[in-house]
Amino acid sequence: MNRLMKGAEPFFFPGSSTGCLLVHGFTASPQEMRFLGGSLAAEGYTSLGIRLAGHGMTLKDMHRARWPDWLASVEDGYHMLQGICSHIAVIGFSQGGVLSLRLCAEAKVDALVTISTPYTLPPDPRLKLLRPILKPLSTLVPFLPKGTGGWVDPSLATERVAYDAYPLRSIVELDLLLADMRSHLHQVTAPILSIHSHRDDFVPPEHMSMIQSAVDSVEKRMAWVDESYHLIVCDVDRFLVLQHILSFLKEQVPDGS
Repeated sequence: MNRLMKGAEPFFFPGSSTGCLLVHGFTASPQEMRFLGGSLAAEGYTSLGIRLAGHGMTLKDMHRARWPDWLASVEDGYHMLQGICSHIAVIGFSQGGVLSLRLCAEAKVDALVTISTPYTLPPDPRLKLLRPILKPLSTLVPFLPKGTGGWVDPSLATERVAYDAYPLRSIVELDLLLADMRSHLHQVTAPILSIHSHRDDFVPPEHMSMIQSAVDSVEKRMAWVDESYHLIVCDVDRFLVLQHILSFLKEQVPDGS
């Protein structure tokens, strides 16, 4: 029996000796990275979009998942690419960027791209109020409905495969993951490109410079987009995001495609 949401499947596009590991965000699925993955494959790169544990199934499945399970999903993808590629680039969106940073603190990669990535929990007023009691509250009120909006082109929202609520227990896990990431940022030495929108209304734009300041990479790049809000990998700025990534990869792994 297939328990996955329709469209939430992982994807793999074989290509060159450079593999791109794409990591989606919180409560979402590989679908939100499929445009980037397919476009990178069209440029000749091997492209693997993984599904994080508990995602793309049911809210109850995510409620049971813990942050080390999400990291293990990323590590599995890394080891799969390591077996078939001589170069690896890791590309993570939002929570996927947090996990990518954590992976790259210990794993050898040729390039790292973080997109709309938080340094701490987003400053949602509901989180500020509930954060001290999130864990016990999650047993009584397991899910927090998502707000509406967040799209410049609402027609693209119809393609999105994601949960319509946040499991409160998963927010606790995200907070723990962020703390663990921050404690390991000094170990990240891979060339890094960070991309953020000036209009991001979920993760403050200043989080990008906070991450860049904390990593120990010699090669650090930042790029901005200006039209989309948080979901820059699947809204109107997705083509510009792709161009920033392609330029960075061609510089860091010149024989990759």
